Amino acid sequence: MFPLLPIFAVGMFPALLIGLLGYYGLGLFGLLLMSVGLTDGLQASSDFNQHLIVEGYARPSERAVHASNRHTAFRVAATLEIVGAGMIVAALIGLFA
Repeated sequence: MFPLLPIFAVGMFPALLIGLLGYYGLGLFGLLLMSVGLTDGLQASSDFNQHLIVEGYARPSERAVHASNRHTAFRVAATLEIVGAGMIVAALIGLFA
């Protein structure tokens, strides 16, 4: 019935944050993105360590799967951290320019 409602609901928070707070909102949203990236990276490391400890000695193929999942999560986390840092830099340029 409302196919675009989830997209609107997800996009409403950043739009209001940036629209109402201006460059401060942009910096705050960048800080939130950086914290999400850091949390995602730490969670991936925790999951990998848990698999390693719980399963003990695993076959090389299973270890490769878990290592690949960890590397994928680290790439996503690094991307979020870079985008967040870019938003903070843009907010600082906007504030002081």
